[in-house]
This record gives sequence, C-alpha cells and structure tokens, in this order.
Amino acid sequence: MTAEDLRLRPVRDDDLPHLFAFEQDPEANRVAAFGPADPTDRAAFDAHWRRIRADPAIVTRTVTVDGAVVGHVVAFPVEAQTEVSYWIDRARWGRGYATRALAALLAELPQRPVHARAAKDNAASLAVLRKCGFVVRGEDRGYANGRGAEVEEWVLELAG
Repeated sequence: MTAEDLRLRPVRDDDLPHLFAFEQDPEANRVAAFGPADPTDRAAFDAHWRRIRADPAIVTRTVTVDGAVVGHVVAFPVEAQTEVSYWIDRARWGRGYATRALAALLAELPQRPVHARAAKDNAASLAVLRKCGFVVRGEDRGYANGRGAEVEEWVLELAG
C-alpha cells in the first residue's frame, strides 16, 4: 500500500462547491466554533472567497488527497501578524490531513512568527497546531458563530 498523495494548490473556482459543502456539516461548525455566521448562505460564501482570493496578502490553498478535494488552508494578515486557518472535510478527520496540509502551507511562508487560534476545547485542532510547532502564547474570548455563544480560545504562535 502506498502513502496517500496530499498536495496543496491554489484554490480554483471548481473547488468552491466542495469547500461550501464541507461547511454544511453542523458538527464541523460546532467544533471549529469560529466559522461563518450562516454556513448555508452561498452568496456570502462566494463573496468571501472572491474577496480573499483577490487579496495578494492572503495565501489560499486547496488540499487534495489522491486528487480529491478534502479541504483548504489559508494564511492571512491580522494587523501586523500572519495567522493561519484550515478546514478539512469531517468525513476525513483523524487521518493527519490537517497536520500535513498546515505543515505544507507553513513551508511556503517565509515569514515568522505565524499565529493561530483554536477554541480551548478543540483538542484535535490544538494537536494539529502543536505537531506543527505552535505553542500557546495567550488566550482570548470571542463570539463563535458555530456555537452561538462566547468561546474561550487559545492564541498560539510558531516562532522563527
């Protein structure tokens, strides 16, 4: 048996239906916590992806495994910092795809430090970030659309 071929590539128009479908999963939204206000709003989804794909400061990558779209990873500026985020189809959780995809994205980024955030109770996402070298640097609290409530989160950093 051969290892699965995980790759990153720029997000294409034909990826968007897959990425939109992944966001329809209520459990994935609950776990991620900080997702879209209305994951069923296709017009808002399309407007969001048009905006971020047009911004040269934002790095968007589709994650494929053996040619199939399984999610995305993104690096984006927040004030003077770079932050990363990712979303993997829940049907494919637990296979190491998020860790491998984030590591590949980080290899593309020359800048350090890089930051990330995760709900404090999202153990899987925290494990992904730690495996990629992130360490907790602080905590915050924010409204989480996926839970309809304020959620405590860890603020993490990957140093140079």
